[in-house]
Parts: sequence; structure tokens; C-alpha cells
Amino acid sequence: MAIASALEWWRDAGVETLQDDAPHDWLARPVAMPEAVAKAAAVAAAPAEILPTTLEDFVAWRMGPAAPENGWHTPLIAPRGPAHPKLVVFSDMPCAEDVDGLLTGPSGRMFDRMLAAIGLDRDSVYLGSLAVARPITGRIPPEQEGRLIQLARHHLSLLKPERLLLLGQPAERIVDGTANGLDDVNLFGCTTRAVASFHPRFLDRPAAKSEAWKQLLLLTRGSL
Repeated sequence: MAIASALEWWRDAGVETLQDDAPHDWLARPVAMPEAVAKAAAVAAAPAEILPTTLEDFVAWRMGPAAPENGWHTPLIAPRGPAHPKLVVFSDMPCAEDVDGLLTGPSGRMFDRMLAAIGLDRDSVYLGSLAVARPITGRIPPEQEGRLIQLARHHLSLLKPERLLLLGQPAERIVDGTANGLDDVNLFGCTTRAVASFHPRFLDRPAAKSEAWKQLLLLTRGSL
């Protein structure tokens, strides 16, 4: 009632528009939103990304046109292995000689010997990679690494591995770095024993082989 009475009083006084102490150019063009503010508003308005929630669908999506590596113009190499593996192995990227699958060249033969040393073979492990293609430079572009880590973590959350072997420093960053040692991590909807080790392509030195053997033994604590 008080507001209605005030409005009626101003109308009787002949005031028909809002007034301001400072003059205002009503015909002027609106001030453009600063670019940074406009970008922030666009990001806030963008819908949250929804990734496939089953392993099969995610792998199909990962190997499809949405894969960040599609712009690298090199072959995409799909992950392979059982849905409930005894061990999940993630390398940094395919090797230059990989064609039919990950670790299928000389590095793959070394990898097979590593698995045999702890009583496993390829059929019992799930083998994936941080990047599903190999950059022409042989190095993952720094500006894309964060996105690939995000996708790898989602991938692993669908596998929920009890044991995870990370080969190569870029792959190590999936769990924020394990310093070539053993960590129990809780990033994938379960507790995972994660070990980072040398990629087989770097095991041509006896000292590296010795260190890799020590790291593999960390995975064998308990039963595999």
C-alpha cells in the first residue's frame, strides 16, 4: 500500500519517467562486454561434458572423431584387455613401431618378459596409453597433456584397477607422479596400488633393468 501511494503521488505530480542526478544518453550504443568477461560468461554457460559411462562405449568414443589426437595425423592405437584384469598397464603413448596394438615391436618383447617375470601374460592384463596416438615429434604437446590425463583418469575409473603399472613419465602424471615408487591412490573409485617404472623402450641399460625389476616386485606384494 505504501508503494502504491508513493507511485500515485509522483504520478499526480507529473513525474512519468525515472530520473537520475547525472545526464544519460539514452540513444548511445550499449558498452561492449570486456573480452575476458565475455569468455568467462561463455564458459559458465557451456554445458558440462558427459563422457560415456561404460568401458565399451568410452573406448569407442576415445577412438572416434572426438579424440584429441585426431589432429596429430598418426594412427590411433586402441587399448586392449579384459574388463576385469589382474593388472592395468598404462604407457605414455604408442611406440613408433606399434601398428597392430600397443607394445607389439621390440619394446613389446621386453614388456612380455617383464610380465612373465611376475607370472603374467598379455591375456591377463589391460594395456592402454595416456595418448592413443604417437605425436610426430615423439612428445605429447604440453597444452594437450591435461586433457589426456583427464580422459585417462575417466578410463581408469571404468576399470577400477587394484594394481596399476605406469610406464614413462607422462603416464606417471595420471596419478600426480609416484616418483618411480609405490603409492596407494584413490582416484578411480577404488584403492589402487600404483607403481611407476621405466618404459620398456628405455630398458637397454642394465641399471634401468635392475630398477624396473625392483619396481615390478612392488606390484607382487600380495597375490596378483
